Amino acid sequence: MSHVFVAPHPDDVALSCGGLIASLRELGQHVTILTVFSGTGSAAAGSAAGSAGEDGSNGTRLTSYQREALGFGGKTHWPVTEAFNRSHIRADYPVYGDPELLPAWAATDDRLDATQLDADAAAKRFWQRSSWYRRASIRGESLAGQPVMDELSTQGAVATEELVDAAATGDLMAQRRLEDETYAAFAEASIVFLDLPDAVFRGYENDEQLLNAPRDDDEAPFEILRREIVRLEPQKLYLPLGVGNHVDHQLCREVGMQMLAEGRKWVMPGPDYAGIINFYEDFPYAWWNDFVQLEDLPRTAFADLPPTIGLMPEYADIGDQLERKITGIDIYESQIDRLFQGTQEMARQVRAHARKVSLLGGGAGAAERYWASRPA
Repeated sequence: MSHVFVAPHPDDVALSCGGLIASLRELGQHVTILTVFSGTGSAAAGSAAGSAGEDGSNGTRLTSYQREALGFGGKTHWPVTEAFNRSHIRADYPVYGDPELLPAWAATDDRLDATQLDADAAAKRFWQRSSWYRRASIRGESLAGQPVMDELSTQGAVATEELVDAAATGDLMAQRRLEDETYAAFAEASIVFLDLPDAVFRGYENDEQLLNAPRDDDEAPFEILRREIVRLEPQKLYLPLGVGNHVDHQLCREVGMQMLAEGRKWVMPGPDYAGIINFYEDFPYAWWNDFVQLEDLPRTAFADLPPTIGLMPEYADIGDQLERKITGIDIYESQIDRLFQGTQEMARQVRAHARKVSLLGGGAGAAERYWASRPA
């Protein structure tokens, strides 16, 4: 199956859906992250906003990264890259507060040497389809004098040279995109950026405006978002519920409502959107606002939901993926202090919220909750 997660901004999917994504990839499911508002509104940032055709035939151009991630318009499936994933190595000191905490997937040093041969063999099988090859050092060390990705930004699709340079010169949106690309590699997901301007570049000047109803002239990006979703042909689509009322999250939710109102539109096999579209609870807003039920949202939130469609809660057990979710969130360094005042506090809130959600579903572990559309 193919799953598409719509992120209003870089980090939203990792924060809200990181546990489910890890579970899906462990099961061999395909995951794509579609980041919507990742631009500044400049001409350069918006160059990909109208990417309709495989080669930009509508007069606009896909970025080189989008072309690579999309496979020139086809379904986007990245290979398994666990062999390159150094996030599995146990830290030299406790990162998340509990000295005894060691995730089941974290390797200890005495096992790394035995793993290196397998990692290098996997790397060779993967890169033999490319015009160049790098060995996979799970310790991030150069082997036979060959460069590693940490030192050469052009090694692979992640950390493209232009993006690294922009981030180094203080471009915040470039840094956030770079973090999003790094998370996608960590999560083994493909990623597409629409580069539409963030709300702060569309005239929203303070929290009162940002966490309120969208302006009348600020329309949901329905056409471009629907076009990218249809091209990816997901069996499951995930959009934000809009907990916290951030305008960009509300606009993405509105796209989901409009798609549900369309009914059956796809061909071969032509499924209804009801049964495909799911809404995720926006973290950390859901935790901060003590969100429990749909009635906690403004009454206008589902004004456009067709009367023939209902939303039913579904719980994803993420007990075995919770620490991996925390590790993924920690990739977004630019946001950790702003949102949580540090990594340990972030980890505490993620764990506490996951326990709360599990209790809401009658469980006793850790969970994420999704609201699935169903014919009423």
